[in-house]
Amino acid sequence: MKTSVINGLILSALTLSPLALANQAGDFVVRGGATMVDPASNKANVFLDGADSGLDVSADGDTQLGVNFVYFYDKNWAIELLASTPFSHDIKLHADGATTTLGKISHLPPTLSALYYFDTHSAFKPYVGAGINYTIFFDEKFSSTYKEAGFSDLDLDGSFGLSVQLGADYQLDKNWSLNASARYIDINTDTSFKVGGSVNGSAEVEIDPMVYSLMLAYKF
Repeated sequence: MKTSVINGLILSALTLSPLALANQAGDFVVRGGATMVDPASNKANVFLDGADSGLDVSADGDTQLGVNFVYFYDKNWAIELLASTPFSHDIKLHADGATTTLGKISHLPPTLSALYYFDTHSAFKPYVGAGINYTIFFDEKFSSTYKEAGFSDLDLDGSFGLSVQLGADYQLDKNWSLNASARYIDINTDTSFKVGGSVNGSAEVEIDPMVYSLMLAYKF
């Protein structure tokens, strides 16, 4: 049964006319699926009262439900909004060759992009895109170990940055398609906190992630 359904989808994609496959002005596409944020391996220096502490911090990755909304101006040009459920990242502290979990943060990275689709006259539709991102950080908190050590008031500033991407759609039929994309987002944030209630800590964290998505899409 599953094999016959899959074969039917493949056959329908192969037999669709170029006109049926073409994007058109006014097409609206909703995508949903897995989106992974993979931060760069950059480590940020930690400063205490303005002096380099010799400590570094970095962030790990996370995968969440991603949603795209795409509107076509014509067969080649479209605008896309990337949204998602909140991403959560463990913040790692690196000291003397040891790594511990300093805390956890959550963020939302809505990204608005212009997309250009290449003319392929087939079910496979590659595209490139560029846009702007605003990342909102919230629910910043230290781990219980560092709270007990006197760390408090963790705060990450919001970040504006550019985004570039490569992606492709594969049309399954007139309405349904698969989408895969990889994008780079420039995310930098100034981080502040306190130690012992009086020492001011700070770090300029360059998250700069690659964001990978695999989605199912429906064209209205």
